[in-house]
Amino acid sequence: MVSPSRRSVLAGGTAVGSALVVGGAAAGPAHAVAPPAGGTASLGADAAGPREDVWRTVLDDADLVWRRAPATWYEGPFLGNGHLGSGIYAEPGANAVRFNIQHSEVQDHRPEFGSLFGLARLPIGHFTLEPVGTVTAVDWRLRLRDAELTGSLTTTAGTLHLRAFVHTSASVLVVEVTPSEGERGFRWVFHPAEAISPRAAFRPLPEGYEGNPPAVVEQHGDATAAVQTLLAGGQHTTAWRETTRGDRRTLHVSVAHSFPGTTARDRALKAVRGASAVPYDVLALPHRVWWQRFYRKSFLSVPDARLQRFYWIQLYKTASAARRDAPVMATCGPWLEPTPWPATWWNLNVQLEYWLIHGSNHLELDAVTRALSEFREQLSAEVAPAYRADSAGIPRTTDMRLRNGFHTPTGNGYGVGIPGQNPPTPEVGNLVWALHNVWLSYRHTMDESVLRDTLFPLLRKAVNYYLHFLTPGADGRLHLPATFSPEYGVDAPDCNYDLMLLRWGCRTLLDSARELGVDDPLAARWQEVLAKLVPYPVDADGYMIGAGVPFAKSHRHYSHLLAVYPLYEVTGRTAEERALIETSLDHWVSFEGALQGYTFTGAASMSALLGKGEDALTYLGELMRRFIQPNTMYKESGPVIETPLSAAQSLHDMVCQSWGGVIRVFPALPGVWRDVTVHDFRTQGAFLLSAVREAGVTRWVRLRSEAGAPCTVRHGIEGRVDVRDGRGQPLPYEDLGDGVVRIPLRKGESALITAHGDRPDLTVRPVAPIEPAPPWGLAPLSSSHASDRVQAHLGEIGLDVQSTGLRLWEARAWAATPRGLWSRPISCSVRE
Repeated sequence: MVSPSRRSVLAGGTAVGSALVVGGAAAGPAHAVAPPAGGTASLGADAAGPREDVWRTVLDDADLVWRRAPATWYEGPFLGNGHLGSGIYAEPGANAVRFNIQHSEVQDHRPEFGSLFGLARLPIGHFTLEPVGTVTAVDWRLRLRDAELTGSLTTTAGTLHLRAFVHTSASVLVVEVTPSEGERGFRWVFHPAEAISPRAAFRPLPEGYEGNPPAVVEQHGDATAAVQTLLAGGQHTTAWRETTRGDRRTLHVSVAHSFPGTTARDRALKAVRGASAVPYDVLALPHRVWWQRFYRKSFLSVPDARLQRFYWIQLYKTASAARRDAPVMATCGPWLEPTPWPATWWNLNVQLEYWLIHGSNHLELDAVTRALSEFREQLSAEVAPAYRADSAGIPRTTDMRLRNGFHTPTGNGYGVGIPGQNPPTPEVGNLVWALHNVWLSYRHTMDESVLRDTLFPLLRKAVNYYLHFLTPGADGRLHLPATFSPEYGVDAPDCNYDLMLLRWGCRTLLDSARELGVDDPLAARWQEVLAKLVPYPVDADGYMIGAGVPFAKSHRHYSHLLAVYPLYEVTGRTAEERALIETSLDHWVSFEGALQGYTFTGAASMSALLGKGEDALTYLGELMRRFIQPNTMYKESGPVIETPLSAAQSLHDMVCQSWGGVIRVFPALPGVWRDVTVHDFRTQGAFLLSAVREAGVTRWVRLRSEAGAPCTVRHGIEGRVDVRDGRGQPLPYEDLGDGVVRIPLRKGESALITAHGDRPDLTVRPVAPIEPAPPWGLAPLSSSHASDRVQAHLGEIGLDVQSTGLRLWEARAWAATPRGLWSRPISCSVRE
């Protein structure tokens, strides 16, 4: 059992020394300047020194560093732009570095074999950087602020200095290598992958399914193309060209996909030729500018170095994996690896992947809203024919066009099951849950077009599907037949997953119709559902899976707890409700065995809802200790990326919550976090929040309204407060008690809240460390680690370090080199 009392506080600390100044009314330092038009915080100079850049400070501190060779996807650097991705690590069993080449649009198009085979994402291949000498040392840094890998490989023949990036707006990987004299003969080699679903390595092939034919490598003048023809039609092409400028050799790689046409070859070649005509630094300039502007949309600093660095890496990871116009993230993002899950998963993964874009102020990455709108007709095609006229749903897995490819012997297939029937598994609530993400995007921007054009019409159809199956019982309540709570493995009537989503859906439809001024004929039905829907099944252990199905085994998924989080339908308003949440949460995490990483992010966010910052930090500590890999990636029977991204949202939930029309500032900070800084954190109602906590006291809170929505805030400042506008003039406000105020703000106006009579410094700085922590990446192996690895290797043949008489330097050399990788053999004599 995971007990919140077993604190696992992460190490803290980060570099400090630069600042920004937030415009406001308080009498700040002499160097304070007002924010420019558009609201971006102005940078300020310390009175005793030159102007510095807070983002550069925290980003440089968060860089991932490798002092030894990464051997897997879970250890190495990763580059991407939402479409093209490259994971970088040692080539297994060879003296080479692998640069994977994968693309989020490259997939098969044979729906008759389902989403996991016939519509699966397809592997493309990889390049190997093959040096002349044997690699003896690695010194790499992934520079977050420029989204660029820099560093060197040292070999027995010399040194290879490299720089690499995936261009943010062009589908091109660029790798520049500057060799020393002895390494001038290094080479690049492309290895096309077999174009077969990665699931083929984990599950039996469907009858009649076969892999696509091998890629054909073609020479086109000074460029090369590997053209992969697909059995279903169409193609994808990897094109590359190497150029030399002085002593620098630069590889340019592009990938294009086309279906059903065959334009991919020409597009990839055109992209490579265009990119390779430009020097590295010229090509990198707009890329670097984009990334630096990206980070400046928000700022967060906590006194925990490991966690703060982790957070900024997740922002980098998200912008590397997501774009509004890119496919909704599949389980691996754009970095496809051997996996049983080569598709997009809609019963948790997608939702968790995109939550952090809201608070971090990065709605430009919202592919979910775009995809659900663009492919809405497919959502109706995924329910059974009898319901397609007025209903919609989304299956557990889809391709980038939201197709599941489920088929039956009669050919009349659909991906979303029918309540009360199985197969297919009646996992009905996925679309409603996905639309909760769309609702979050609406609430954080108050963009009425999102509500009118996407959320309301699609949610109406998703809820309609439920309405076909609701039936009154003898108790006068409306009941659902058996449906499936994701991953628990048992169908249940009155399943909490569906009841919770249905209740939220009806409430949201009524609110949306009111906001849009729509007199919907189904409004009375939605009100009836809210009035008569059966209560959520509960027993002595809290929320059940459904009627007659208790929560009784280890289960990683919180599908039975969605009303608590993320829907905030049950929030602990009364003592009884709070006790129910606590009982349910404790019972859920009490079963070890099947708990996984996102179990702990969900538990952290639920604890944050209850204001339990110590517990939230404990759960995040368990996540870091058990699951997060050296490069902050995550493994669960294969590579998946949703859990680290959702951990960033758990941190958001500790720092700010804005459900229920109230903005809560620093609602769940652990006691050790005496200092916290947040700037331009986006909240529901389209407010940008800046706030500073010093020595355990919230000094000031500033809110800027982008939409003129009602502004109600629990500010966390003790005693009387002053509320002033951007010119320093007092603002009228209503004190609602318990530290909550309501402030009338029009669009574009701001309010600064401080303790009465206080005039705090409005400079926003990274907070001071609690204690130092190592960077993410791979550190050199210590002597103890070396001995452990030697013992592990020798243990396979029944020997131990003492029995071999292995000297310490030999142990270090052996341990620093993965077996069969990047090393010359070392010898040791074994004592008789």
